[in-house]
Amino acid sequence: MTADLFPRAGILTDAVLAHEAPAGTPDNSTARTQLDALADMLRGRQAVVLTGAGLSTDSGIPDYRGEGAPQRTPMTFQTFASNERARKRYWAGSHLGWRHFRAAQPNMGHTSLMRLEASGVFSGIITQNVDGLHARAGSRHVVELHGSMDRVICLVCGQAFGRDSVAERLEDANPSLRTPEAVRIAPDGDVDVDDIDGFTIPACTVCGGMLKPNVVFFGELVPTERFTAAQSLVQAAEAFVIAGSSLAVNSGIRLLEQARRRKLPIIVINRGATKGDGRAVLKLDAGTSETLAGLADRLC
Repeated sequence: MTADLFPRAGILTDAVLAHEAPAGTPDNSTARTQLDALADMLRGRQAVVLTGAGLSTDSGIPDYRGEGAPQRTPMTFQTFASNERARKRYWAGSHLGWRHFRAAQPNMGHTSLMRLEASGVFSGIITQNVDGLHARAGSRHVVELHGSMDRVICLVCGQAFGRDSVAERLEDANPSLRTPEAVRIAPDGDVDVDDIDGFTIPACTVCGGMLKPNVVFFGELVPTERFTAAQSLVQAAEAFVIAGSSLAVNSGIRLLEQARRRKLPIIVINRGATKGDGRAVLKLDAGTSETLAGLADRLC
């Protein structure tokens, strides 16, 4: 089945999905019609979903690429590896942000995807997020394209560590981290910290090498085996769904192009414009949580 065989079903807006609208209003009727059309596209097919930061906003994790998001300059791998002061600032902020990051809970969108995967609608989940919320929601087949904040690796010997163990060492070496003032969480689990004089970064306990959270920084490539796993899911799929991603990152665009070349029906669920809108047979301009919940209710 090719994308050309699917008529464009239009745009589903936030107003259409508003829960406070009385039953039977045109908005609710349109929402049901659009969700029914989406369910019909996926019924009897095995799809794959690519998720982005917009899926986790309902869990309290901000999206620095969405509409209205403040400008932010993420840490690059080159700066992290070459600048000790920048590395100290990153680890101080990342640790404080990690406390808030790990306290986030899966939202209705995550649990709906778990239901859709368990029911066989989705063969797996490809995520650009590093928050680990898909796994915590119970999803089983998750490819974390950009890694996960709950692991730390040594850049010299490759030894992996749990983030909690490194966090304990950070606090032992820097006791002030145990009583931080209020911090503002950033999308990558970081916060802004200026006072890093005297800050100590723990080294690898195996070789003494440099430690780094096991996430893909700007300037790094997604590991080959991880991207190959994502490509395999797209290759075996019969539909490609994008949920909560503006597709600003190259890895997402590459997967979208693979789906387009295979002439898969492409569905985009995202507030605001994305780079995939022009290739989608259906664009739902709406929140991911309520849309995925509606889809799960119809297909599970």
